[in-house]
Amino acid sequence: MYTRVILITRFFAVAALLGCAQLGHAQQSFNPGARQPGASYDSDFKNEKPGPAPRHDISGVWEPALFYSDAVQAIGAKNYPADGKPEHVPPFTPAGLAEFKKHKVGQGVDAVPTAFVNDPVDICDPQGFPRINLHNFRTSQIAQTADQVIILYQFNKKWRVIWNDGRTLPKDPDPLWWGTSAGKWVDDYTFVAQTVGLDDRTWIDNVGRPHSDQMRVEERYHRVDDKHLELTITIDDPVMYTKPWVALDKLRLRLQSKGFEIQEMECSPSETNAYNKKLGDTGSMQKPGAK
Repeated sequence: MYTRVILITRFFAVAALLGCAQLGHAQQSFNPGARQPGASYDSDFKNEKPGPAPRHDISGVWEPALFYSDAVQAIGAKNYPADGKPEHVPPFTPAGLAEFKKHKVGQGVDAVPTAFVNDPVDICDPQGFPRINLHNFRTSQIAQTADQVIILYQFNKKWRVIWNDGRTLPKDPDPLWWGTSAGKWVDDYTFVAQTVGLDDRTWIDNVGRPHSDQMRVEERYHRVDDKHLELTITIDDPVMYTKPWVALDKLRLRLQSKGFEIQEMECSPSETNAYNKKLGDTGSMQKPGAK
């Protein structure tokens, strides 16, 4: 029996279930009319005049402000979609480009048939950070303690801890799927976190942008008013990229009402395997470039 294990509907399975399906040149976002049950969006409050932002507070349940799938980012980080436009190609170093070409992706301009995709997420390996924010970033909950900012993600029911106790990041950290994160308030309404020590088996986004173990990721959470939060993510990896690049720029999130329940979206290896077999029948597909 399917019990909300994979996704809310099969409609979202193509993108939210790990990007398994071959979508070719898919659009960056899905139907703007899609909604999470019970959620509210900016379009519901056209004449709204939000109040002032609270100081040092980004807590609450947050939803993409425009519509539910605004941050699906199926064909790559929102600022750098794999749509064939030169301005959307990250600033690869030669090593970065070589590593990128090893990754066989199921979506975007470089997509290959499903049977040949080597996305580690397709076998339910952790997608890791920052991909948790750059692919299928949906509803999330932020909780604050005296020493931590804790982020709970809807997709695959993952969570992260950002330390906010004044500690410095390790200089030679052991690689982790989610890295080691520390942050601080840079003003009354902006919390900035740095993350290092990320396992280089993970991809940065859904179209295989690579990273090394030297990558540093900056998250910037800016509380605009009492209803909105903006999230910006910057990638800094001197091994794979010639300069830092902003993968997500001021993604607008909307605070949800108290008591709002985040629906379950989980990766089930058994269902993933069945889905991949159905979509990846090698007997009916040619290898890339074959005639």
